[in-house]
Amino acid sequence: MAFGWIDEQAAARRRAGLVRTLRPRPADSPLLDLASNDYLGLARHPEVVEGAAAAARTWGGGATGSRLVTGTTELHGELERELADFCGFEAALVFSSGYAANLAAVTALAPHGSLIVSDAGNHASLIDGCRLARGTTQVVAHVDPDAVRKALGTHDGPAVAVSDTVFSVDGDAAPLAGLAGACREHGAGLVIDDAHGLGVLGAGGRGAPYAAGLAGADDVVVTVTLSKSLGSQGGAVLGPARVVEHLVNAARTFIFDTGLAPASAGAALAALRLLGREPERAARAREVATGLHARLTAAGLEAVRPDAAVVSVRAPSPEEAVQWAADCRAAGLFVGCFRPPSVPDGISRLRLTARADLSEEQIERAVRVIGETRP
Repeated sequence: MAFGWIDEQAAARRRAGLVRTLRPRPADSPLLDLASNDYLGLARHPEVVEGAAAAARTWGGGATGSRLVTGTTELHGELERELADFCGFEAALVFSSGYAANLAAVTALAPHGSLIVSDAGNHASLIDGCRLARGTTQVVAHVDPDAVRKALGTHDGPAVAVSDTVFSVDGDAAPLAGLAGACREHGAGLVIDDAHGLGVLGAGGRGAPYAAGLAGADDVVVTVTLSKSLGSQGGAVLGPARVVEHLVNAARTFIFDTGLAPASAGAALAALRLLGREPERAARAREVATGLHARLTAAGLEAVRPDAAVVSVRAPSPEEAVQWAADCRAAGLFVGCFRPPSVPDGISRLRLTARADLSEEQIERAVRVIGETRP
């Protein structure tokens, strides 16, 4: 029977407690949200919503084509210029998603004969970029510049190291200065995904590369998403102008994909300008994350110290993690639930995201619910 193997896989997922379910949320959910990536609380900010609406009224509901045909508007160019300037890079290129931006950066910068050195904890989009690239990939130990250095030393030719700046599972940060040093010893490029750093780390939220002194370097390429701190949707690649020009001509997820919808571009631009005026939002997101971690550990829970805005709480098993998250929802708290294969170490977790707009009362309430519902 066609697709008969699907039933076997579905049964295996049920036995392992790994079934995933879509849960459509209402526009005005009564749950306290510690699951979304809206780190700065901008997704519903009036200026951001109006930015999306104004762009849709001006440009229409969609980009109407690929960026190289009709999908590039003046708004896209404006967003790219301001994003590059804010983060300290020479140029930027906007994509329809952060996933597409990562696929573009890795595949276009790792041609046949090159080596890609990839951190074992990298996001799925970076992993898929490595799989699609024509270069050879070597996976190395998590957050280990010496392992990167050793891998690069085995290769004679073009090479790039690929890493998240802040890892999405535990919220730990990569040693960017150490990675850059290892790459420079071997003339390799560094491609880093700052999806969870933009808006949270660096002066005024300019990102982890900015904080590490790597912004604008001619051997560093950064990818970001517009769907987390900026409360919109889409992604971008930041770096030297010649790299961006290369992506325009060589990145398949840019050439063959429909451009980012104008509404998303307008929302992201409005959020970026708002963050420029209110840089304290970045510091507040970090403060909330630190407070969550302190309260959770004081309550006897095993929480990982956050380097940005992600706080991870270990669960005993996949089944208990799912039940724990469900019990939190029943008590009015929405938290993320990460299980294999989404977690590289096989340890299931509740994943909490700190938001700059959370009050102290909401933080205390969240910790109380998580403690009361623990397995």
